[in-house]
Amino acid sequence: MPPRIRLQTSSLTPLVTPSTGYICLACRHASLATATTPAPPLEQTTSSTPPIQRYPRNQPPSHKPPEFRKTQLHRQYQSLLRSAPLMLIFQHNNLKSTEWMALRRELATALRKVDADLAAQDKHDLLAADGIKLQVIQTGIFASALRVVEFWNPDFSSSSKPHTPIHPTDPSTPTSEPIITSTAQTTDPSFTHGLSAHAALTAKKSSRRSKHGLEPLLSGPLALLTFPTVTPQHLKAALSILSPSPPNFPAPRRKANPSYHEPAVQNGLQKLLLLAARVEGKVFDQEGTRWVGGIEGGLEGLRGQLVAMLSGVGAGVTGTLEAAGRSLYVTVEGRRGMMEEEEKGGKEGEQ
Repeated sequence: MPPRIRLQTSSLTPLVTPSTGYICLACRHASLATATTPAPPLEQTTSSTPPIQRYPRNQPPSHKPPEFRKTQLHRQYQSLLRSAPLMLIFQHNNLKSTEWMALRRELATALRKVDADLAAQDKHDLLAADGIKLQVIQTGIFASALRVVEFWNPDFSSSSKPHTPIHPTDPSTPTSEPIITSTAQTTDPSFTHGLSAHAALTAKKSSRRSKHGLEPLLSGPLALLTFPTVTPQHLKAALSILSPSPPNFPAPRRKANPSYHEPAVQNGLQKLLLLAARVEGKVFDQEGTRWVGGIEGGLEGLRGQLVAMLSGVGAGVTGTLEAAGRSLYVTVEGRRGMMEEEEKGGKEGEQ
């Protein structure tokens, strides 16, 4: 039988304590030698620690998750509606990719010819062929973006309400997904952007009371032809290609442009229908769109017509105002002649 080794319990007491568990003697002496931590400031005891900001400053939280494609399309359509003063709305019915390519090719050719004519006339500020785009849109997302653009003003919404600057790490600033009824979103301008819940709620409420005019057309497959500036010359060329209607907007002849009469182009034109146009925020039907495209001389010609009209109105007003003075002058002169004749007759009678 092996011998038993007896250990004294007094030697283990420095290593074990009932409150702190197993702590070695060296660590205990080191903890006793270190200085005590000072008390926290009074500000930290009266207020909670600010949360960490969970979104960057250049990308505030949106009503929908920003990583979704629908959200990015919504932002893109808003920018397009604000930057394009002239756009045509078409309805397309099952156009093939080859037909779209053929239509875009003929459209680009016609627009470049207009730019060449304008450049020959030293009108380089009207060149806009490179900025005119034909694209297919998502109708529902475009309708929502149009409501936001028409019925929500970011400048008015941020300036009409009292605003107190809120730091992103302030406890009252929400760091999770935004809620429509949040008070911070109605006062902080960082939450009142085009994709915010505030913009969506404002547009939804305003669309119930007023209309923008395109509600009956925003259904089914749609395509947009956007112009960076309002140029009747380019609009006339685009209508002659995509929606020809003689005699004002005739299609190119076969001898002048044989590629326009290819089957891909003609089949695409049969499936494309012009619905309306949006010019400077105003809705025009087909007749109004063709009237804008039929302005002779473009905007300069329209300005000339306006100047001639105002000049004619001014000449008419001037003639009307001068007529009263002229009639009074004739009356006074006639009366003076009569009085002179009466005086001469009286003098001859006395002699």
